Amino acid sequence: MKPMYREHFGLKEAPFSLAPDPRYLFMSGGHQEALAHLLYGIRNDGGFVLLTGEVGTGKTTVCRCLLEQVPDDTDIAFIINPKMDAGELLATICDELGIPYAYGTTSIKSLVDALNAYLLDTHARGRKTVLIIEEAQNLSADVLEQLRLLTNLETNRRKLLQIIMLGQPELQDKVSRPELRQLAQRITARYHLGPLSRDEVVAYVSHRLSVAGVSRQVFPSPVIKRLFRLSKGTPRLVNLLCDRALLGAYVQGQDRVSASILAQAAREVLGDAREKGFRGKSYRWAAAALLLLLCGAVLFIVSHRHLSRPPLPAVAAERLSPAVVQWPAGQPRSRSRELAFRELFRQWNLVYASRGPACRQAEEQGMRCFTRQGSIQSLRLLNRPAVLRLFDGGGREFYAALTALRGQRATLVVGGETRNVEIRDMALQWTGSFTLLWKAPPDYQGDIRPGSRGPAVRWLAEHLALARGEKGEPVEPATFDEPLVRQVKEFQRTKGLLPDGVAGAETLIHLSNTAEGGTSPFLLRKGDA
Repeated sequence: MKPMYREHFGLKEAPFSLAPDPRYLFMSGGHQEALAHLLYGIRNDGGFVLLTGEVGTGKTTVCRCLLEQVPDDTDIAFIINPKMDAGELLATICDELGIPYAYGTTSIKSLVDALNAYLLDTHARGRKTVLIIEEAQNLSADVLEQLRLLTNLETNRRKLLQIIMLGQPELQDKVSRPELRQLAQRITARYHLGPLSRDEVVAYVSHRLSVAGVSRQVFPSPVIKRLFRLSKGTPRLVNLLCDRALLGAYVQGQDRVSASILAQAAREVLGDAREKGFRGKSYRWAAAALLLLLCGAVLFIVSHRHLSRPPLPAVAAERLSPAVVQWPAGQPRSRSRELAFRELFRQWNLVYASRGPACRQAEEQGMRCFTRQGSIQSLRLLNRPAVLRLFDGGGREFYAALTALRGQRATLVVGGETRNVEIRDMALQWTGSFTLLWKAPPDYQGDIRPGSRGPAVRWLAEHLALARGEKGEPVEPATFDEPLVRQVKEFQRTKGLLPDGVAGAETLIHLSNTAEGGTSPFLLRKGDA
């Protein structure tokens, strides 16, 4: 059911729906770090990874983003409701992975044996298995102990099952109990997801309104500040408050959300113990909106009669505050992506054709695309020109090429025109989505993992040596052995990456950056902040 206020505000859809929609994904710095920890868990060889956070902070959003980046060689078992005993949980895991077992069995040994046989088979076929448990704070001590025992399933070289647990803060307290100390010792990574900062709330609201197609200022700056204080930066509360506030503004015939409307929305959403009869009042605006719809029906039926009630005020034409980065008036916006990638290719001295996917053209010329949701800090660390997805003051999408970062300013090429802007201003229009190009090792087939052999491993060994300031040739044949794994982990630590020992695209990009000379394009040069 579409919200009653949608047409009133000129929205294509509800911007603050709680339903998952990848177009509305907003990854704050905290969300990005949480995702990095989960990706580390996916790549690790066993144990537990914990992600905790208060209700509504975005744990499920991070997990959904994780599932989009799971390697093709990974099987996932996803447990949503873990309120069950050990036998029921094991049976559910088997069901998720499609493991056959005797119908109606309650034998833990039979279920563990079936799971172990499955894990050995998938390991032999070069696949990994990851168990993800949501609402893990509801797991009993007995079930947590059973999960710990599952991490004992292993070969001589590696664990067969990786377990990721998502839960509220009390999960941390639970696994810290003395009786679960063995489980605590097997936690390889943990992260607590906090609320959004005030600046992130500003960007979050702006992003969701832009995606929904709003073309005017709906939440003035003072109201956004009050929204932050009321929601304490919790995304779910921000959504609830904004949605109810839009409804309130619609009912009152206002084209903006005022402080008083937001205050009423807060009383509706958060409740007020000092008011009696709150349960009935919580539906006041919805009832008023329904009454307006009925009035509209009456107007339609008896349109020839004069009604004494004046119509709602016309929607003002006021636009959002002018965006710093605007699409050039003389260029067709439909070409923004093409022009941005053309500039990105030019930075690398590559040929870009108007037709055909950009990333396929890059591969044909020995390059690869790297696409992620990230932050300004992510771009600084990767240090390569990138195509950014932006929105202007009217909520319209366009693409730009980021070619340099100098101090607090960024150089963008927008529709063929070069702009130098404040990074903080650009960040308010940026969705967090970016694509950069990088030069992959020879015979690159994806993440380079321990045990791999061939030209890509030889390239890895050579570039690790260059990163250490050495020029010696690696020992032949090139094998990704334990010494090389240790070198990869050490390099990852020096670059602030998760030291998982797997040479993924991000690690390889950093290696390329370390070894390559002045002919390659960088966002920052030596000496730049």
